[in-house]
Formats: sequence, structure tokens, C-alpha cells
Amino acid sequence: MATYRLRTPLSDDDVGRLRVGDTLYISGVIVSARDAAHARMLEHLREGKQLPVDLRGGVIYHAGPVAKKEEDRWRIIAMGPTTSARMEAFEAEVIERLGVKLIVGKGGMGKRTAEAMKKYKAAYAIFTGGAGVLAAQAIRRVVDVHWLDLGMAEAMWVLEVEDFGPLTVMIDPTGYNYYEEARQRARERIPEIVREVGELFR
Repeated sequence: MATYRLRTPLSDDDVGRLRVGDTLYISGVIVSARDAAHARMLEHLREGKQLPVDLRGGVIYHAGPVAKKEEDRWRIIAMGPTTSARMEAFEAEVIERLGVKLIVGKGGMGKRTAEAMKKYKAAYAIFTGGAGVLAAQAIRRVVDVHWLDLGMAEAMWVLEVEDFGPLTVMIDPTGYNYYEEARQRARERIPEIVREVGELFR
């Protein structure tokens, strides 16, 4: 397992070498997006509208901040990840149509997203849940914020970061999905566990 320090925008070569278990630190610009922002992104695409941010080679962070406005600038106080499964219905199309190369969140994503990552050379990595203050320490400045009408947490925040991480790769561009493999192994062990429990009560 390797450690990589990557800078946005990410190239196919950057992402293509990543494998499950690798550690990442990201510098450059990342964009936060949760459910409502994902829905609006796809709505814009379907209506032929231009998005406020070019996401080709980009990083989407499943997160919403605790932020404070200080005069004409925003300061991020904490920004921990939200559960990525909430974005499963959107992410494959976002990867395909917008050229996103890395998704960051927590809790894993499903088969459809993993297939899109294999097809379009993208990856999924997790950031430690509950470590929102640690994440904020890597944010150098808020470049911009869009769609605040969705609420602070659901808005699209454009962030300049330095060594944002540590992130752990959980779906790599071969389509290998750590969480799905773990679930499959658990399912395969159910008959064995049932037998063992049955023997305890004999």
C-alpha cells in the first residue's frame, strides 16, 4: 500500500495507479457537494445550463461545513464527511458527464458508482468521520460558494486545500470495492456462523 500526494486537477495517470488501501493527501481545489447539490448539478446538465465550477479532473467532497462569515470572507470551522451512500443515485452520472476523478466521503458507495469509476478511471476515498476540525485545518481558503439557497450544508463550496487527508482509497479505478467485497465475504460466512451458533445451544 502506497502513499500519494496529488494536486488537482487530477489526471488519468494520477488516478490510474491508485489501489484500495492506498493513502492520499490532496492539494489544490476541491468542491463539496451533498444530495441537493448533486441533484442540482444533474438538473443543470439536463437543462443545458453551465455549472458554476469546471469539475474535470476534480475532487468532490461529500461534506457540508460549519462556516462563519467574517467581513467579506468565509472561514471554515469544521467540515467532516457525510455518508456517501446518499449520493449513490447521482454519482455515476456525475463521474461520466463531468469528468470527476476522486470522490471523498465516508461509509462507502455502491456497485453503480464502482462500475463508473472503472469505466472512467476515477476513485473513492474515505476521510475519518467525526474529524471535521482536522479537515478544516487543511482548508487554506474558501475560493467561492454557490447555491447557498440550498442551505449552508447543502451549498457547493469551492475550497483551496493543502495536504487534505489522510484519505484511504476504498474503490479504485479497477472497480475493486472494499466495502462490497467485505459484505460478500460476510454473506459467505453466514452459514458457518449459523452452524457455530447452533452448536453452542445443543
